[in-house]
Amino acid sequence: MKISEENQLRGGMYALLGRLLRGVPDQTLFEQLDAIEYAAGSNSDKKNSKGGLGQALNLLKLAAKSVDSEALEEEYHALFIGMGRGELVPFASWYLTGFLMEKPLGVLREDLLRLGFERQEGVHEPEDHAAALCEVMAMLILSEDSNENESTNFFRNHIEAWIDRFYTDLEKAEHACFYRSVGTLGAEFNRFEKQYLSMLA
Repeated sequence: MKISEENQLRGGMYALLGRLLRGVPDQTLFEQLDAIEYAAGSNSDKKNSKGGLGQALNLLKLAAKSVDSEALEEEYHALFIGMGRGELVPFASWYLTGFLMEKPLGVLREDLLRLGFERQEGVHEPEDHAAALCEVMAMLILSEDSNENESTNFFRNHIEAWIDRFYTDLEKAEHACFYRSVGTLGAEFNRFEKQYLSMLA
């Protein structure tokens, strides 16, 4: 089945956000980012007073051009790892309950098992990490036998209730510099995603 242009955009954005949140971006990712073209001024952008998805992507590309690799590694560590924990805790359970490894993670694991996803070797973080959820959405959307209902339900059940707060926290984080632009992109894309899914309903 041919993947629509909208789903190519959505899946690509989820994959990009997943990669940015999974670990310190490398030069290859920045080169791929620089090659992305998105027309600011699309209908979804014009409805958004903050400038929209295109502008957010362009800001991320500009931030990537001026970032220092050593400083970026320190920034990522301070935000997401830290001494014991980072400034942010990018897990659904944390945002939904105030604790890690709570009921939302158990519900997610049941859903991932039903969908055929398995935990990769060497990955020690719980499956409700923001990066992992973005990666699952990308795979659900870009699969050749993708089911719109499956990706929509996954978003509604595991992402929608908390991800906006996480992106807002990332935009405002004390240790964020480059990652402010990642938070902005995530927030704008999530706004786009909710509008898109509401049109399908």
